[in-house]
Formats: sequence, structure tokens, C-alpha cells
Amino acid sequence: MLTEFGKIFVFILLAIGFVGIGIATAWILRPKRPTKEKSLTYECGEDPIGSPWVKFNIRFYVVALIFLIFDVEVVLLFPWALTYQDYGWYGFLTGIIFLLILGLGMAYEWRKGDLEWERPKPIVPHMKELVEKDSEITENVES
Repeated sequence: MLTEFGKIFVFILLAIGFVGIGIATAWILRPKRPTKEKSLTYECGEDPIGSPWVKFNIRFYVVALIFLIFDVEVVLLFPWALTYQDYGWYGFLTGIIFLLILGLGMAYEWRKGDLEWERPKPIVPHMKELVEKDSEITENVES
């Protein structure tokens, strides 16, 4: 007879085995035809330009986190909307207070500028500009 922990251990072993068998089967059955196009880094349909070791703009993470925060809070409105009548004025006022706090948070994020989306224009260096800067630097060093 298995204890509760024994049942969990068996379940974990079965899950690991199921995933392992699935990955091994896919590795054996898949076609192996690598091409240059398949080995490129996927960037949402855009061709990768430049080095992959660039600073990633933090705005992507900030917008994603703000979306998750407000999305989860909005999901909490559905049960409230279905049951607030059962609780009378207390349930209604509780939901209104929640909405006011949610609105204040949204106004704060908006005022702070975290909801603005401006893509900085990439500055592509040209060889002529680099040579001119190099010659200016050497002239300043010589004088």
C-alpha cells in the first residue's frame, strides 16, 4: 500500500517518463534538414539585424507586467459582477472602491509615462561618419 507521498512520487515519475518518451519519439521521427533560414534567430517575423548582444528595452517587460497586473484585477470583476446583488449595498460599495483603486493605479501608470510606447529610431553608423570622427579625434590629439 502506497502512502500519499508515494502516490505523488509515482505520479511525478510517470509525468517525467511521459515527457521523456514524447521528446525521444519526436527526436527520432522528426526530419533532420537544417537550413540557414531555420538556424536564424526568430524575431517575430523580422529579419535579425546586428548583434544579438544588445540591450533589450525594459519597456517590453514593464508593459507586460502592467498588463498582467490589470488583467488579473479585471478578472476579479467577473465574480463580483455576478454576485454583488446578493450582498446588497455592501457588495456594491466594495466593488466600487476596488474599481476606484484600480483606476487610481491606472492613472498613476499613465501619469508616470509607463503606458507610452515610443520606439527609438535606430542609429545606423555609416563608414563615412566613422572615418570623419576618427580624423577629428586625431586632429584634436595632434593640436
